Amino acid sequence: MFGILITIVKTIIMLGILVIIHEGGHFAVAKLCKIKVNEFSVGFGKCIWNKTYKDTKYSLRIIPLGGYVNMEGEEEYSEQEGSFSKASFLKKLAVVLAGPLVNIIVGLLIYFILVCTMHGVQIAMASTLRFCKSLFDSVAILFTGKASINDLAGPVGIATIVSQTSGITDFVYLLSVVSLSLGITNLLPIPPLDGGKLLIYIIEAIKREPLKEDFSLKIQMLGFAFILGLSIFVMYNDIVRII
Repeated sequence: MFGILITIVKTIIMLGILVIIHEGGHFAVAKLCKIKVNEFSVGFGKCIWNKTYKDTKYSLRIIPLGGYVNMEGEEEYSEQEGSFSKASFLKKLAVVLAGPLVNIIVGLLIYFILVCTMHGVQIAMASTLRFCKSLFDSVAILFTGKASINDLAGPVGIATIVSQTSGITDFVYLLSVVSLSLGITNLLPIPPLDGGKLLIYIIEAIKREPLKEDFSLKIQMLGFAFILGLSIFVMYNDIVRII
């Protein structure tokens, strides 16, 4: 029982760190671009703590499986000064890419430091490049038919792997792997992932006009339904593996 509790705590800590890294990237670049951020939330569901500072609400919610940055004019068009919908294409591009890129950079940096500590800089650099390539390859093979969605892992699968870690080094290594994986998969062109949002903004930039709101909403809903269905399937597979 104590082991299960430790695993839960370690998983929550890991997911919390990853959310802060990812959403922190979106948040920081949005602020730099003078885009109004209404809320920075870690977690979903009922709010258990919040504080407002300089027009932004910072909140901690009860379900520690994600988070979000709510920007003015992101979900629906807003004429308010500093809204996301009135931002230039380059600013939108920077904000959307910031989350996954920060995940990738932090994941690589953590891995590089670990390898440097154990083997030295020269070996560290070569090993980090191989490590990065292997992760990109693992995503690519999903689209070539050489792997299936049965190989994916969700929060339950991550918790299972976390339970097998022993010591801070293993935990930090796993953190780097998951951070990199999160960053790469978020770049996939599937709404509502960051890559999907980016695809929509590129289409709008080419057309030189925003997509019709009802059409954009339908795309987002279809993408969300796909991600939700995939998440349920992956969670089911994770549970079956444990049983």
